[in-house]
Amino acid sequence: MTSTQHSMPCKVAIVPDSFKGSARASGVAAALARGFSKGAASRSRAVEITAVPFADGGEGTLEALIDTWGTEAIALETTDALGRPVTSRLGLSADGKIAVVEAAEAAGLPQVSDVPRQPLDATTYGLGTLVSHALDLGVARIILCLGGSATTDGGTGLLSALGAKFLDANGEQLPAGGGALNRLSRIDVSQLDARAGQVNWQIACDVTNPLLGAKGAAAIFGPQKGASENDVQILDQGLAQLADVLEANTGRALREQPGMGAAGGIAVSLGSYFEVELVPGWDLVAKVLGAHEILADADLVITGEGRLDAQSLDGKVVSGVLQAAGEQAEVIVVAGSVQLSDEQLEASGILAAYSIAPGPATLAELSADTMELAERTAFSVARTFLR
Repeated sequence: MTSTQHSMPCKVAIVPDSFKGSARASGVAAALARGFSKGAASRSRAVEITAVPFADGGEGTLEALIDTWGTEAIALETTDALGRPVTSRLGLSADGKIAVVEAAEAAGLPQVSDVPRQPLDATTYGLGTLVSHALDLGVARIILCLGGSATTDGGTGLLSALGAKFLDANGEQLPAGGGALNRLSRIDVSQLDARAGQVNWQIACDVTNPLLGAKGAAAIFGPQKGASENDVQILDQGLAQLADVLEANTGRALREQPGMGAAGGIAVSLGSYFEVELVPGWDLVAKVLGAHEILADADLVITGEGRLDAQSLDGKVVSGVLQAAGEQAEVIVVAGSVQLSDEQLEASGILAAYSIAPGPATLAELSADTMELAERTAFSVARTFLR
């Protein structure tokens, strides 16, 4: 750089995802900012740093948003995917107008990892309880983050918690879960919470899978939730029956819409009765936090996550950063581990990728020292980048 360029502060945007299982995005962002600031000072360079925690719309999005808003998560009693009592969290914006609900908080796989998986019985009812609490708070918008769910019930549990009844041919209410949906005959929405139709629904969705078939909710995601080949067939048939009844009731044909297969088809029931917007998770978070403006004005963007691999370039925070960064900005990734080749890094547009690992170490050791290691790595990034 010329001396004139050196006289101008380098604008740095720090926008990491969480390091799953090790550190929240807010902690990583703060550590990277500290390290880069120290490195800049050692180079006698002026920098303007904007550090914002980010997420891809899945697990960790609630934490990223409330950390940025400066609010605390609200702990609520609900039920997990198997109907057992569990304490889950709800996020609320500082003005009380936006609620953030994560599917993983009340219908997630980790909550039911202590017992054999039950893909036919798993329900989103507990997630609906969280939504009901959000409505009680009088919010104007609900951000529903899909990802990490243990369910394939087409969102019927969620709607049940809001007052809908899913009935068989004898008028009997179906048991929870996607395994019984092939007996669905009628949906009674006479007691459906009208407030759910008055809020703005934004659903963070990072997959394009339709509801049914070889690329649908049951076939693609069912095995991850413990579904056998026979279970997959039962679940797919049940979701097809659900789609038939929903279409007959509402006139909305959503089964082929990209994204309807996400998280066991949660959005298909919601979208049949309410106006919902499916948004790529990164883009949704970016718009809520004003990330596009932050990134477009930066000279250097530092992002990161626990593991940088091929999935990072497909709908994750890193891929979103690469899309949103201004043309003049360079993008550097700091990660727990880097599993992309030099060729992949170059093709993606990433200037450089740094692992925080100082040498041979176990995952437990890296997790325990994530903040210190991230700060040290950012110091090195600044010393290298700022000339």
